[in-house]
Amino acid sequence: MDITGLPFLSDFLDGVNQWQEVLVLLPVLILLEILLSADNAVALAAIARNGRNPDRERLSLDIGIAIALVFRISLIISAQWILHFVWVQLTAAGYLVWLVINHFRRELSVTSDRLADTNKKEKTSRSLASTIILVAFTDLAFSIDSVAAAVAISDEIILIITGAVVGIIALRFTSGLFIRWLDKYPRLETAGFLSIAFVALRLIIHAFLPFINQPDWLTLVVVLILLGWGFSAKNTVTIMESHRVS
Repeated sequence: MDITGLPFLSDFLDGVNQWQEVLVLLPVLILLEILLSADNAVALAAIARNGRNPDRERLSLDIGIAIALVFRISLIISAQWILHFVWVQLTAAGYLVWLVINHFRRELSVTSDRLADTNKKEKTSRSLASTIILVAFTDLAFSIDSVAAAVAISDEIILIITGAVVGIIALRFTSGLFIRWLDKYPRLETAGFLSIAFVALRLIIHAFLPFINQPDWLTLVVVLILLGWGFSAKNTVTIMESHRVS
């Protein structure tokens, strides 16, 4: 979720088509983007973290999110032709559901054979290319709702694209933070994939039952509850190791 995905901000943003006003609001928009992109960021961090290699994780995020920006801009430009098709939302929802099922299947498989845990993870870890593709397409699926809301709020394409660029920069920043936090908070990865499942559910409901109102405050509450649960327990092993190093 990002700032353009919250319709209650429509009145606030409506008419903000002058660059002077954009510059005045930019710090507020950046702060909101950082806060509201948390659900997307933890999901992307969990995907990029698969390699357990800091350099590779940074590279997969850098390239994947750069491709995601191209996808977002393309979606914004073609929004009036694409986003009214139900199959677009269903395709995005289906991809997110596959991502969630695949993650939990992997976790169950690793848990069921702890003796071969290390070897299994090495054998089943994704390649750099596949990780980059997953990062880019996951952000695209997350963007379906927010881009539709952004187009509804304003017809200024440049302004919407500027918002997308701000969102991507915030997303890269928060994803990098979450990668570091995933080792400290063992529940956070699960919270991220539950967040993906929630976004998929929203898309499915919107596709099949468009008359049902899905309030934005409910989305915020669910995401905050999931993140709160994700940060509710620390990995004591990691903490002890960090104390030994220091």
